[in-house]
Amino acid sequence: MAAKPQKSSGEMNKRKRIPNQKTEGTDSISKKPKFTPNSNKPKFSSSDVQSKFTKKPFKSPSKDYHKPSVNKDGVDDSKKIGRLRAKELTEERKKKRKKHYSLEQDLSLLWEKMRRRNIAKEDRSKLVSEAISKMKGKISEIASSHVSSRVLQTCVKHCTQEERNAVFVELRPHFISLSSNTYAVHLVTKMLDHASKEQLGEFISSLHGHVATLLRQMVGSLVIEHVYNLGNATQKQALLVELYSPELQLFQDLVIAKDDRLEDVISKLQLSKSSVSRHMSSVLQPIMEKGILDHSIVHRALYEYLTIADKTSAADVIQQLAGPSLIRMIHTKDGSRLAMFCIKHGSAKERKKIIKGMKGHVDKIARDKFGNLVLVSIFSVVDDTKLVSKIIIRELEGNLKELLLDQGGRRPIMQLLHPNCARYFFSDDLTSLSLTIPSLKNKEESDVNEEAVVEEDKNEEDDDSAPSTQLIEGGKKDSIKRRQELLVNSGLAEKLVDACCEMAESLLRSKFGKEVIYEVATGGADGILHPTLDEKLGELYEAIATIVAQPKLDDSKEEHILEHFHSSRTIKKLILDCPAFASTLWEKALKGNCATWVKGHSSKVISAFLETSNTAINELAKAELQPFVKRGELKLSVAE
Repeated sequence: MAAKPQKSSGEMNKRKRIPNQKTEGTDSISKKPKFTPNSNKPKFSSSDVQSKFTKKPFKSPSKDYHKPSVNKDGVDDSKKIGRLRAKELTEERKKKRKKHYSLEQDLSLLWEKMRRRNIAKEDRSKLVSEAISKMKGKISEIASSHVSSRVLQTCVKHCTQEERNAVFVELRPHFISLSSNTYAVHLVTKMLDHASKEQLGEFISSLHGHVATLLRQMVGSLVIEHVYNLGNATQKQALLVELYSPELQLFQDLVIAKDDRLEDVISKLQLSKSSVSRHMSSVLQPIMEKGILDHSIVHRALYEYLTIADKTSAADVIQQLAGPSLIRMIHTKDGSRLAMFCIKHGSAKERKKIIKGMKGHVDKIARDKFGNLVLVSIFSVVDDTKLVSKIIIRELEGNLKELLLDQGGRRPIMQLLHPNCARYFFSDDLTSLSLTIPSLKNKEESDVNEEAVVEEDKNEEDDDSAPSTQLIEGGKKDSIKRRQELLVNSGLAEKLVDACCEMAESLLRSKFGKEVIYEVATGGADGILHPTLDEKLGELYEAIATIVAQPKLDDSKEEHILEHFHSSRTIKKLILDCPAFASTLWEKALKGNCATWVKGHSSKVISAFLETSNTAINELAKAELQPFVKRGELKLSVAE
């Protein structure tokens, strides 16, 4: 059998040509028509085949679907309709999902009107009453909504007392659950702000047994702290004792005095000290781990816990608190005491963490009512003076002029100039500075020698992972040596004298600044500024004398420096206690001009030259002042 001839590649790739219907007949169609059993005619006629393969003429569509349909204003109708339809679907879904969605929409419209600042009081009252009437019976259900809770807050703020009482009664059974809600918690705090004494007492009673649970929540703790600050001493103690023992949570009728310490509660109710310690540890440990450390009730509970904790437990608490998080606690009295405990009983490594955590916040801490005592404690205890100078002293120098005039800001500096002086620190402040943890107070002193202290100073730049030596309470260095390094060697004293020279008049007239300039001018306690800064102090004396030498003007709105209440008394004290200043003041300002100043507040300054115990100063002024004494124009008094 002969082989078939091979096709060329061109013939293989050549497409099969379809005959042109216009030039060729229908018989040339390659595919045969199908026949049905009942008919011998083809399924498609020649005319049908011709119409199928013949191209129809193109007709342009009546509407261009690629172009958006716009109305006469130029707005795309299709997009607008789509947005409206999507909005309608969203509204329908919200109505199905939220039970009171329509009510919330109505309330939001009323809220937009009632919260305006320029609305009349009568109109706002009508809107508030309308909103409360719509919410009546549903307040507890809608209070957790982010919209309704805001409406309720505005209503509680501006409604009448009767309406507020009605809202309180409706919410009373649900206070605990609402206190844990992110949105409703603000409504609860607003209710507490406007609650009467009876309502506040009812709310505190409803918290019985739930204080510890709410304190462990970031949201619930806000309510506990708020009501703790609003309550009186007895109510505060009622909230606090629930953290002491489970017995006190179960039996509300146990009588506790408002000022009872934890040790007194244990002895009065004959509780087990170890049981109380374990329970408080189980309550406070989660709070510390979650970082809920901003609240004063937590600070108080931690302070009371440390008074009964054993050595190991107390050391663990100090280790957990020592660090940057401690800064969030020092704004309260008990929080600052906790910080001082950490500084006194902490290791060198823990003290370093605390000081480094204060970086960038020293100025704010110094101005704080209780925070400044933490800086005072650091200056009194920490031996690593290089680290303290590098972080704390440098930041104090940056705002030195403002701090000298501030009641709290001047205290750390006054501690360096005159430590623990009762004139500058209240008795309660001095008590706080001397407090210690009982279980750690009598601990064995570690064998720390001077080499270890020097090594600590050398390794101040080392990483925190390096082992550090446990210092005994109060530090190892001599207190005078520590003050010398922090005040003089660091350069703070020189800048302090320069600041006093520059703002001498404002400091003398200031209630708090006068004490700073007095301590600086006298050289500080133990003469710590002498003899290093004697030349600088001489410039300060001349600056004060120049101010005093200014003439007295009758038409001046401001009193002369010798007639001002604060400055006249400060200058008198300087004359009595600082002979070098008294000599400069007499020679530069008062000699030959005493007749002008023998009456009023200024007479105190003039009489001080005769009342001082320094005979040289007496001899300088005696000849000029004695005639005024004889004539009765100048009266001598006992030195203040």
